[in-house]
Amino acid sequence: MIHKRSRVHAALCLTSDVLAIGAAFFVAWWLRFETDLLLPLVGAKPVPHFEYYLRLLPFLAVAFPAVFYFRGLYEPRRGRSRVEEALSILLAAVIASLLVTGLSSLYRPPEPLDPNLDFTYSRGFLGAFALSSYLFVATGRLLIRETMRAMRRRGHNLSRILIIGAGRVGREVTQKILDHRELGFEVVGFLDDKKPGGEVLGRPILGTLKDLPEVLGRHPVDQVMIALPLEAKRKTMRILDHLGKECVEVRMVPDVLEYTALKASLEDLDGTPLINLSRTPLEGWNSFAKRVIDVALSTLLLILCAPFLAMVAIAIWWEDRGPAFYRQERMGIDGKSFHLWKLRSMRHDAEASTGPIWAIRDDPRRTRIGRFLRRTSLDELPQLWNVLVGEMSLVGPRPPLPYEVELYDERQRRRLTVKPGLTGLWQVSGRNRISYRDMCELDLEYIRRWSHALDALILLRTLPVVFLNSGRAH
Repeated sequence: MIHKRSRVHAALCLTSDVLAIGAAFFVAWWLRFETDLLLPLVGAKPVPHFEYYLRLLPFLAVAFPAVFYFRGLYEPRRGRSRVEEALSILLAAVIASLLVTGLSSLYRPPEPLDPNLDFTYSRGFLGAFALSSYLFVATGRLLIRETMRAMRRRGHNLSRILIIGAGRVGREVTQKILDHRELGFEVVGFLDDKKPGGEVLGRPILGTLKDLPEVLGRHPVDQVMIALPLEAKRKTMRILDHLGKECVEVRMVPDVLEYTALKASLEDLDGTPLINLSRTPLEGWNSFAKRVIDVALSTLLLILCAPFLAMVAIAIWWEDRGPAFYRQERMGIDGKSFHLWKLRSMRHDAEASTGPIWAIRDDPRRTRIGRFLRRTSLDELPQLWNVLVGEMSLVGPRPPLPYEVELYDERQRRRLTVKPGLTGLWQVSGRNRISYRDMCELDLEYIRRWSHALDALILLRTLPVVFLNSGRAH
């Protein structure tokens, strides 16, 4: 059944691709030789014999599917996103187009229909074909994709899954399957030694691990997902040994969910696969792009806020003749210390006896102007300098105090894998009104979910926090 479904999927995609390539061929001919749309780009050229171009069509109908095949585009992957599939098709289409362009430049008709014409394929035609082929192939694949998803939502073409392990890992993967029914997965049930009988998330526990042969014989199963904890290595090996004799797909769900605050990556050591559990999404180009945004926005905001900062600094000094700015040691990325800058909102000797402590509501140590600054979070503005020099980012986890880092457990130390932020999920979700534990969880959630879009959303949500005076201890 598995191979039959794969063949049906491959046949549908192949048929769609060949039709798309044929349509792209005739559209490219029409655009290049039947209309004036491409004349500004490629100039005028005598219309060649159509037969010359028609000879190219069989080669196109073979070359493109061949490249798609070697790029894995005929393998059914239900979890592939639209963007991932579109990019895969684009890369394959570019490779196939370059291959066709290179080989077509070497082609000469064995029996020229016009001996006076030095024939070469039009670059305008090949360019129009490359673009049209991608658009038509991607459209065809999208139609197949949405049709298959609609069928799966109605209960057709489902892949039946048996999950081995009803613990945390098994529940996690089952919940994701239930949340994405359009992928066409149906959980038949579980096998688990510790929980024989009963149900998990509405799916029955069909027996223990020893019952695997009987369950496979009694229930139609297309795929087995092994979701056992790391300590069950021997059981996993016995299960894999037995499943090697069965006609089912086998997938492993690694027990690394405690590392979900980080995005693991697959690496290779001379053919040996390695899973990097310490990698964060903020590396490489992502880190570079985030830094560019930080520098650009912090520079702009510092310029815009300079007059305000000057006036507030004078007001702070005028009230008690103390320094306008206050700096405090905080811990940044990789546990490196730095000095965080703020507008002073308390008496200049407020921490002489207590040292750095958390802000409290109606703090009696505040100055009159300090109440306004703390209520609006404007005392944080000098941290734009920390952002500019690279010690902080506009968005990130809360910058912790040194003594807090000393008390971190292993999981909380992951907050130090990225730069601390001027704002973050912790601020727009309540800030001082939420507990320290919840704050840590929000920071870890930010690291796990990080994207440029999330940063933009947090920055937008920060504005009402500032202007509506919400989320800060008064």
